[in-house]
Amino acid sequence: MKKAWIPILVIGLIALFVYTKAVGVYNIFVQNEETISGQWAEVETQYQRRADLIPNLVNTVRGYADFEQQTLTQVVEARAKATSINLTADDLTPENISRFQEAQDQLSGSLSRLLVSVERYPDLKANQSFLELQAQLEGTENRIAVARRNFNQSVQSYNSNLRTFPNNMFAGWYGFERKGYFEAAQGAETAPSVEF
Repeated sequence: MKKAWIPILVIGLIALFVYTKAVGVYNIFVQNEETISGQWAEVETQYQRRADLIPNLVNTVRGYADFEQQTLTQVVEARAKATSINLTADDLTPENISRFQEAQDQLSGSLSRLLVSVERYPDLKANQSFLELQAQLEGTENRIAVARRNFNQSVQSYNSNLRTFPNNMFAGWYGFERKGYFEAAQGAETAPSVEF
């Protein structure tokens, strides 16, 4: 009779081990997703900070009557498009991240064109409000880079954990999926040509 309990005990111990492992893996994925959510919120905060600075920058530049209206219009339109894409932490698929990044890259490009065209206006370049806004914008761009790096590190940790064995089996059971990264903009691998 005692020997009959041994297989039942072994099966019970194996079931307890699998259950404990499954619960542990689930909890790790939940913690990793919460970290990603927090990092994503920081990314959005920094992009929102940049978007909030743009109207002040545009209004300061608009005060110079002969400034290119087309450049200002492009900045305003790019800002509207960039702020219209809202992602939650649950929507961080590679495709959605790419779409979000594309809109932000368009805004960055139009801001760059605006700042380049300012070079032709020495009075504007000397304007204290403009200089302060430009410094704030540069600081915000640095904050965006840091927030994106931190986000990518969190996603890398999550995705690595998701793909390792046996976690990958449990991840499928629980419905955890791979998250997307911020990646370099197309053409970023090619250095710009400078001609004098």
